[in-house]
Amino acid sequence: MRTPPHRLCGHPYSTRRNLRYAVGATVAVSAAVVALVTPTAAADAAPRNLSSTVGGAARQDTTTHVGATTARERARISVYWTPERMKLAGAMVPEITPVPEDDNTPDDSRPLPANTPDSGSVWTHGGAVDRNVGRLFFTFDDGYDGSCTATVVAGANRSTVITAAHCLRSVGSPSADDTWNHNFYFVPGYRNGTKPLGGFTVRTMATSSRWNADPDTTESSDVAAAGYDAGFLVANPTAEGNPIADITGSQHIGFGRPVQDEFVHTFGYPNYGLNVPSDTYVGSRMIHCAGPSHPGPVVPLLWGETCDMSSGSSGGPHLAHFDTRTGTGTVVGITTTDQELAGGQTPTLYATRLGDSAHRLYNWAQSR
Repeated sequence: MRTPPHRLCGHPYSTRRNLRYAVGATVAVSAAVVALVTPTAAADAAPRNLSSTVGGAARQDTTTHVGATTARERARISVYWTPERMKLAGAMVPEITPVPEDDNTPDDSRPLPANTPDSGSVWTHGGAVDRNVGRLFFTFDDGYDGSCTATVVAGANRSTVITAAHCLRSVGSPSADDTWNHNFYFVPGYRNGTKPLGGFTVRTMATSSRWNADPDTTESSDVAAAGYDAGFLVANPTAEGNPIADITGSQHIGFGRPVQDEFVHTFGYPNYGLNVPSDTYVGSRMIHCAGPSHPGPVVPLLWGETCDMSSGSSGGPHLAHFDTRTGTGTVVGITTTDQELAGGQTPTLYATRLGDSAHRLYNWAQSR
C-alpha cells in the first residue's frame, strides 16, 4: 500500500497531540499491545460461535457515544456534507487540494466469475454490495474532514452499520471532547459525490472499552493490533421513518474462527490519491479486492488478502461466502491496516476478524 508506515487505513493523519500528518506506532514491540492482548483478547481474536446478550459482560466491554438525536442536528449534518466536501474528505490540506474528477468506469452487468483474485479495481458488477456498502464521513476534533467505509448488516432494528472503531474515535477518555469524531454521515452506494440512496446521520455508536486507554501510553494502532478495531453505528431513519436496511438491504454478519486461505472479497473507498498523486484512488468509486486470507506475520490477530487499497478503506467489509451474482456474503472482518503494520508481502490489506468483543457490540447496536 502507498501510505506511510503503520498508518491505520482510515486515517491519513492523527489528531492526537496535534499529529495531523503522521501516526507514530511501534506495534510490533509495543508494551501497550502486550498489555492489551490478554487471554480474553486472544479468545476474541479466535472467536467461537456463541450467543451473546446485552448484559453485564457487554456493558463492561462496550463504550457508547450519542450522535445526532434531534431533527435540527440531523438537518445540520445533512446540509454540511455537500458534494464538494464529500469529494475532498480525507485531504490533508483541503484548502489547496483540487476537487477530483469523476470516475466514469463503465458498469458491467455480467457477474464476476467466482474466486477470481483481484488486487484492486473499481467494482462495476452491481449487486447488493453496491447498495449497502458506502462511505462514512466525519469531522476530526481539529475541524478537518475524513472518511472511512461502512456496511449495513442484518440486525433486529434494521439500522445496524459496522465500520472500524478507529474511524469513530481515538484512544482516550470517552468523555473527552477530542476523543470522538463528529458530523457522522453515512452514504450507502456513494459514487462521485452523489447519494444514490440518500444520506444517513448516526443516532448512537459503540466501540470496545479498550479504546478508553491513556493516549500518552497507548496509540490507536496498539488497540487495533490487539484485535479491538470493530465499531458499530445505529443509523437514523429516513424522514419518512424508514430504517436504512429497508432502503439498502443488508449483508449477513458472522462471528467465527478465521479459516486459513479462505477466499474473501473486500470492498472499500480508498482516497489517499487526494494527498499523493501516485495513488490513483481518490474515493470516487468503491474498490474491490479478492483472494485467500491469511494472518499477518507480525500481528497474527489480523487477517488479510492481497489488496492495494489505501487510507479511506478502513472499516470496509471482508466478506466470506460472497456470491458474485447477487453481491451478498457474510461480513467476517473489517479493514484495519496494511502490511506496514501487520507484516507480509506488499500489498496486503488486513482486517480485524469479528470475535466475542465484536459480537457483544453488535448485540448492543442491533437492540437500539
